[in-house]
Amino acid sequence: MRSDRPAPAWEEHNTMEIGIGLPVLRPDPGLSIVDWARHAESRGFSTVGSTDRLVYDQYEPLTALAVAAGATSRIRLTTSILLAPLRANHALFAKSAATLDRLSGGRLVLGLAPGAREDDYGASGLEFRRRGKLFDALLEQAAGQWQDHDGTGPRPATPGGPPLLLGGFTKSALRRMVTYGRGWVAGAQGVENFRALLPGVRQAWQEAGKAGEPRLVATAHFALGPDAEQRLHTSLAHYYTSGTYTQKSIEAGLATPEDVAREVAAYAEAGCDELILFPHGGGQEQVDLLADAVGL
Repeated sequence: MRSDRPAPAWEEHNTMEIGIGLPVLRPDPGLSIVDWARHAESRGFSTVGSTDRLVYDQYEPLTALAVAAGATSRIRLTTSILLAPLRANHALFAKSAATLDRLSGGRLVLGLAPGAREDDYGASGLEFRRRGKLFDALLEQAAGQWQDHDGTGPRPATPGGPPLLLGGFTKSALRRMVTYGRGWVAGAQGVENFRALLPGVRQAWQEAGKAGEPRLVATAHFALGPDAEQRLHTSLAHYYTSGTYTQKSIEAGLATPEDVAREVAAYAEAGCDELILFPHGGGQEQVDLLADAVGL
């Protein structure tokens, strides 16, 4: 349990915060993460986020966030989400996360989930059906290593280690959230899906006797500017490949400033603490276009 850790700085905020994802999917080598992160910080975004897949043309999340950390001083660094069980060396994972937290001055937030793509596990030499047990073992190792520092890696800047947000809505996911987490991170399926799942998250938190309220973070996909709708559709279809999840993600995608403003208002009304919007295509102008759309 981690209920005795200090309250994160975000609890000082009373309104929903807006974060932006880094351009990590099928990355354009000419698009600088350094410049993107600096500009996101200057426009007032609360966090830069990174998603995770193994079998995909995508930057590794902790590495991408480390680059962003070195270019910034205030903005948080959030994995939303990191496929934690793929990090099979649990002590090394805990050390890597503590290192990034230490070097960034305590700005790391770890959104974690097991993921649902079997090919990511096959490429790792891990059994897909054991991902839940691997996840539990990783959380136990990391929590112990961060709290009871024994010299395995640096002491994290954040007492007790980086705040954890757990993704998913199964009984196991909610158990992990109340045991190790500070809150919950929702997939990019739209605000109605967020609203539908939220009562169960809050109930699990209360039944576990946790103090206060869980941190509630949601994610969304966006593209703005010329050909935004086509860029968004093509990118999401390529990333998710097929199935109901793909279609829901495409339907929930935001391709106009009006779409963005409406969805931001809806998430805020639903009780979301932070919404992180991930870009699909375009260049660094996407930072300004999104900032203008949300009023930053």
